[in-house]
Amino acid sequence: MDQSSVLLWVKAEPFIVGALQVPPPSKFSLHYLRKISTYVQIRATEGAYPRLYWSTWRHIACGKLQLAKDLAWLYFEIFDSLSAKTPEERLEWSEVLSNCLSEEEVEKQRNQLSVDTLQFLLFLYIQQLNKVSLRTSLIGEEWPSPRSRSQSPDLTEKSNCHNKNWNDYSHQAFVYDHLSDLLELLLDPEQLTASFHSTHSSLVSREAVVALSFLIEGTISRARKVYPLHELALWQPLHADSGFSKISKTFSFYKLETWLRSCLTGNPFGTSACLKSGKKLAWAHQVEGTTKRAKIACNTHVAPRMHRLVVMSQVYKQTLAKSSDTLVGAHVKIHRCNESFIYLLSPLRSVTIEKCRNSIFVLGPVGTTLHLHSCDNVKVIAVCHRLSISSTTGCIFHILTPTRPLILSGNQTVTFAPFHTHYPMLEDHMARTGLATVPNYWDNPMVVCRENSDTSVFQLLPPCEFYVFIIPFEMEGDTTEIPGGLPSVYQKALGQREQKIQIWQKTVKEAHLTKDQRKQFQVLVENKFYEWLINTGHRQQLDSLVPPAAGSKQAAG
Repeated sequence: MDQSSVLLWVKAEPFIVGALQVPPPSKFSLHYLRKISTYVQIRATEGAYPRLYWSTWRHIACGKLQLAKDLAWLYFEIFDSLSAKTPEERLEWSEVLSNCLSEEEVEKQRNQLSVDTLQFLLFLYIQQLNKVSLRTSLIGEEWPSPRSRSQSPDLTEKSNCHNKNWNDYSHQAFVYDHLSDLLELLLDPEQLTASFHSTHSSLVSREAVVALSFLIEGTISRARKVYPLHELALWQPLHADSGFSKISKTFSFYKLETWLRSCLTGNPFGTSACLKSGKKLAWAHQVEGTTKRAKIACNTHVAPRMHRLVVMSQVYKQTLAKSSDTLVGAHVKIHRCNESFIYLLSPLRSVTIEKCRNSIFVLGPVGTTLHLHSCDNVKVIAVCHRLSISSTTGCIFHILTPTRPLILSGNQTVTFAPFHTHYPMLEDHMARTGLATVPNYWDNPMVVCRENSDTSVFQLLPPCEFYVFIIPFEMEGDTTEIPGGLPSVYQKALGQREQKIQIWQKTVKEAHLTKDQRKQFQVLVENKFYEWLINTGHRQQLDSLVPPAAGSKQAAG
């Protein structure tokens, strides 16, 4: 079978979820990663290879790369969260952590964790995706090519290039441009020259190609199945092309690289393909007087479960509410939404909210990362494995999360608050994504990019401003209260408010008003309430919940 029938592409998930949206530490450069690669491979008996244990990585990161321990753990944990674990295993780990009574006990448990060494090196290398280069800031696009310009659909205008984590052309260009470096990083130390470079005769191990499957996968023309890279590279009819030798059980570096370059193509399940040929969805309730410009596309009708994408753009003055199989396990991107109320009540893989304003987002459990970028006056209510935020202003986050929220660069007036809502299927969805109620680090964020050592970038919501949030939809399910309950100080504030209502009701009752006085009093209260609804913006929220006329029912999907 000739090699033209093999299609390879760069996977989206390692970049969407794995590349932290912040310039990487300078010590993650190729020079240092090559040194680490050699260091770990010659220390196989010391918890370094083929599995890298937390204690060994901590020693390398803190002792040799001079990283803070929190940052060393952050990268280790992000990579670990990408690994294929069952929800039960994730819940078990949460239970282990919640039973730890001290930092020492937590550290003891972490010391038992290990990750795939070679894949972890690739993961550290792809952090360069968000490296800020002087050249980029001067001339714009980092990899200018007619291909990436002409093919990128116009749904998100130019901003697609700014968020490289979601731009599959950036993923493809990154791997293509750095393929030699990626392969050299995986070589056995004896295959390298003294300056850590490969030679024309260098050999690549099977383990290295298995590791490269972290970033690359593919298919054979007309086959519907997606294969990891190593399965294709080791497939008998492709040995001549991929450079595999049955005798040495290794690949020729030169042949393997040539074969990879010739077969690499666009990701058929990437954002671009989703926007170009994905299924268009009409989920949003249309509010009278608004223009129909909301664009929602998904690829769930063609993509395997781990490749599902849903992209929403320009939802304006609308309420969008969905709980469906289309969303289950999907990577969701919400872009340029304004004055809207969006409820996505299904277990989600990841969520990115970008350039949104004056809106409320209520999300089902997010199994990996919930990331916000360049948003103003947005409220997010979610259970998520991790929250990260950059360039936000005046946003409030009501979250339940087993990891510390990450405050990246450019944020102003960030407010964190406890998760304060529920819907009938919530606990079932949490179990499916492996998210527990403890530990919960909603109130202990980590400032990753400290600008001018300003610690006042965030605050915790004052209890006197706290209210529970009611999700106004009927669904089947067993959850009837907020999972894990509320912190006592917020529960107390609710109790005091409830007491005030009871005192007020008692006062009205004891006033012994006549029937006419009661009517008059009722009108006064209703008018004040109506004024309050308009002043707070809640009127629009209520109006948008009125079901649309029969002719404009939501499309199923």
